[in-house]
Amino acid sequence: MKLENDIKLDFNDVLLRPKRSTLNSRKEVNLIREFKFKHSNQTWSGVPIISSNMDTVSSIDMFKVLSENKMLTCFDKYIDVNALIANVNQTTKDYYILSTGITEANLQHLNSVMTSLKEVNLEPKFICIDVANGYMFQLIEFCKTVRKLYPDKILIAGNVVSREVTEELLINAIDIVKVGIGSGAVCTTRLQTGVGMPQFSAIMECSDAAHGLNGMIISDGGICHPGDLGKAFGGGADFVMGGSIFAGHDECPGEVIEENGEKYKLFYGMSSSAAMEKHHGGVANYRSSEGKSVKIKLKGPLQNTINDLLGGLRSTCTYIGACRIKDINKCATFMRVNRIVNTFYK
Repeated sequence: MKLENDIKLDFNDVLLRPKRSTLNSRKEVNLIREFKFKHSNQTWSGVPIISSNMDTVSSIDMFKVLSENKMLTCFDKYIDVNALIANVNQTTKDYYILSTGITEANLQHLNSVMTSLKEVNLEPKFICIDVANGYMFQLIEFCKTVRKLYPDKILIAGNVVSREVTEELLINAIDIVKVGIGSGAVCTTRLQTGVGMPQFSAIMECSDAAHGLNGMIISDGGICHPGDLGKAFGGGADFVMGGSIFAGHDECPGEVIEENGEKYKLFYGMSSSAAMEKHHGGVANYRSSEGKSVKIKLKGPLQNTINDLLGGLRSTCTYIGACRIKDINKCATFMRVNRIVNTFYK
């Protein structure tokens, strides 16, 4: 047994210290980033914010809105390829991500989808190899296989929260490592298993490891407020993925639920009993649910939330003197705090 005594931090444990700035307006902040990736040798330009590959979040309608804002949509691995073909075009095809698990059946399905998309010249730039536990040897072997099949694709893999496996994934064919275990709003992994790491510390540790190898990370989960985006980028994240911040909008999948005059949409984790019942016929007797289902009050059009998120991120930049997202990490000085807001009026 080993005990690490240094305190691990989450977004609500830190604040950014304001600094003198040459910026006179939020309008001067550039939110577009340009990347070149380690193994695929591909380039990509856009706003590095991603909707999570959850089937109550990332829909075709959400993709249409996010792509207009040059943001990425990560579809879940059950997405209908015919829906993609009908709605993706040459302008927007760089702004979606296909997901896959790591079984042989998952690989066959991925190959089938990629073949169909290639026939109409709508292949994505990104493939996300996604498992809850990124510490399995099988993940590394699967990543090597996918790299051989798709050498020019930007490969994402995870989820992890520590330096050593971040480095191993980047050495073994991956361009971007997805970071986060138990940080999501509807994830119960930490309660069910006792495993995880506070997200801010996970970002700092994994980004330090990734950037030393010319790789990148996605911070996946834990974004509750626009200010958390600035903290994630300041901690070293190259991309930020969110589930709950994008859930509950008009564009999200699922029927509107009406109760007592209020309108809601269902939001659940992909390891929840609701997800496993939908996609696998129930929770297998050798495992347990690691997610929960919640009803989110309908938020209306997604564009309103996007404006709020990007406006908050621009404000972060003006407060700390960062002209672009890329500079947030360079300009960031964090303070540990005992609370981040005045809660007198709850």
